[in-house]
Amino acid sequence: MPNYLDLFAGAGGLSEGFLQAGYTPVAHIEMDEAACYTLKTRVAAKWLKDNGQEDVYNEYLNEKYSRNEFYSHVPEEELSSVLQREISKESLPEIFSRIDERLGDRELDIIVGGPPCQAYSIAGRSRSKTRMRGDKRNYLYKLYAEFLKRYTPKFFVFENVTGLLSAKDEDDAPHFQKMRDLFRECGYSTNYRVLNAKDYGILQNRKRIILVGKRNGAKDYYPEIKQIRTNCMVGEIFSDLPHLHAGEGSPKPTPTLHYEGHYLYDAGIKREDFQPVTLHYARPNTEQDLKIYRLAVKRWTQEHQRIRYTDLPEELKTQKNNESFLDRFKVVAADEKVSQTVVAHICKDGHYYIHPDIEQNRSLTPREAARLQTFPDDYFFECIRGGFSRTTAYKQIGNAVPVRLAYCIAQALLPEFE
Repeated sequence: MPNYLDLFAGAGGLSEGFLQAGYTPVAHIEMDEAACYTLKTRVAAKWLKDNGQEDVYNEYLNEKYSRNEFYSHVPEEELSSVLQREISKESLPEIFSRIDERLGDRELDIIVGGPPCQAYSIAGRSRSKTRMRGDKRNYLYKLYAEFLKRYTPKFFVFENVTGLLSAKDEDDAPHFQKMRDLFRECGYSTNYRVLNAKDYGILQNRKRIILVGKRNGAKDYYPEIKQIRTNCMVGEIFSDLPHLHAGEGSPKPTPTLHYEGHYLYDAGIKREDFQPVTLHYARPNTEQDLKIYRLAVKRWTQEHQRIRYTDLPEELKTQKNNESFLDRFKVVAADEKVSQTVVAHICKDGHYYIHPDIEQNRSLTPREAARLQTFPDDYFFECIRGGFSRTTAYKQIGNAVPVRLAYCIAQALLPEFE
């Protein structure tokens, strides 16, 4: 099976999709420390499963081992596939050396990954006095190109936000065109599509640019990424989880109420019958927030309409801004096939991700958000010091590529390696 290098790996959404399609990772490069621990834990879990020691992972999730004790069950060679480094001109020699060591005599088949999107996102530009022009993150694609030059993989997959299409450099030239010109100079034809996750069996409205490069390929080449229809509703993928109120739950594994495997399978979420889910842990809320949540759910349930901030009783309004962000409280629609986009802001508050069950009256847990991103139920999101941080988990989940979308892309490219 083909191998791949994961750049700007984050918590591993792209990587997990390629793994599920049968590809073999060479290395994952990521600068965020917590995300690197998440990647290492996933590497360890896969190795243990492949070697008949899955119970070790389950015991770790149940806190019978510390993280270091857990990692001690796995060869260092496996764990060292995760390299915590910021990709920069200064770090490239060391990163290349580590990748060379892991590749040995093998050739690299494909590079996947997308640089951080803040500099290209429309929201990021709107908050910046300089419109993000000159931000060093705008030019990370140049470092991406250095990997193409050194390893000349047959393909690369570059993912980013749709705001990239309108982002401009200091000379007013589009960044996206500069990227494609540079990739062409490296020997790659490129083509792209704006893909929406909802068209690939994912219960989420999430548009992203997926640029595919092929070495010495035809100018118009683009893989046939097959769309997937699902009959599953958003509420169904939450239905087997224990009911929680705000502040309730546990980061530890939680038995499900009743296993609705066909819902999860249809929605692209992997889960074993015997495995309890992790990270079903609701954040606490103020009584004021909970009153607003009740009103939002009632409005959605009774009228199928979103509540606007200006609709709230005066005693529940604490913000002076009544002209923008009026949809700051939003219910995740249980009776629809798509949710709103899961983004990293969910780590700040859950107001945009209110659970549709008025009896639970809370925002989504990390596990529910991860299910919308099609992460397997046993995928554990680490924090720096070990244990669990809700904020860190939400951030990693919101920044990730949906696993099932990555899987569909990986499947589409497989025939090219036969």
